[in-house]
Amino acid sequence: MMKSMTAFGRFHEETAEREITVEIRSVNNRFLDCNVRLPRRYDGTEERIKAYLKECGVNRGKVDVAITVTETAKSVSALNLDEEYLADYLGALYALRDRYGLRDDISVMTVAQNPKIFSIAEDKDDDTDADEDLFECLRTALDGAIAAFFAGRQSEGARLEADLREKLAYVEGLVKEIKARENDVVTAYRQRLEERLAQVLDAHGVKADETRILTECAIFADRVAIDEELVRLTSHFRTFEEIAASGEPVGRKLDFLLQEINREVNTIGSKCLDAGIAKLVVSIKNELEKIREQVQNIE
Repeated sequence: MMKSMTAFGRFHEETAEREITVEIRSVNNRFLDCNVRLPRRYDGTEERIKAYLKECGVNRGKVDVAITVTETAKSVSALNLDEEYLADYLGALYALRDRYGLRDDISVMTVAQNPKIFSIAEDKDDDTDADEDLFECLRTALDGAIAAFFAGRQSEGARLEADLREKLAYVEGLVKEIKARENDVVTAYRQRLEERLAQVLDAHGVKADETRILTECAIFADRVAIDEELVRLTSHFRTFEEIAASGEPVGRKLDFLLQEINREVNTIGSKCLDAGIAKLVVSIKNELEKIREQVQNIE
């Protein structure tokens, strides 16, 4: 089943120690670009979270993870005041006030809105162990958000897959129409050639050389022959189906295959002088562009 790169997942968890909300959203991207926003206390778990997402199967897309945590008093070991940072922060506020003549509304509550003036002291001596413990605190909520996120990707992916199959079936139908008209092109050319020759030669009482006409038609048929392109297109359509059903990340493979399909269609368009086939080629290229746009959203 195809997976969309556009999805959203959210999970909220409440325990005796904390409330955690995890939101994961993504849009299409050529590679995996993961950004994690965390409370300051959990900064050390950022890379662990990114690695965990990859372990769970997030391979492509611009992924944004937002985690909010509300700690209870019991879960906090100690709240420290960063006095050095606070002194610099207040100095900057006073300078701003004096330089621009601003109203002085600096108070404890307004200053306390800057979270950087506080730090939370942990009882752990080993920072690595502390970060891993914090990650474990987030894991349940993270797993819940990932599950919802994947459900969204699969649901949207199923919709995209159905749409792609429908569009591809339409393209295959147009290719069959081209195949049905292929022999008519040479027949029509021979008819026009005989008519033109008859007009010119009859005026001089000369009979057309049937062998020469057959030779000219054979040369024309060879020049406009599209059998090879039609065979390759049929093969590409089957490959498209196989890739789509593989269950693996297929976006890049399908994108490359569409380039090959476009190349064959362009060759058909350049070879054939028939107005009907030219119209069909335009319709195919228009539909392939719609398919290409959809494929950009597939993992």
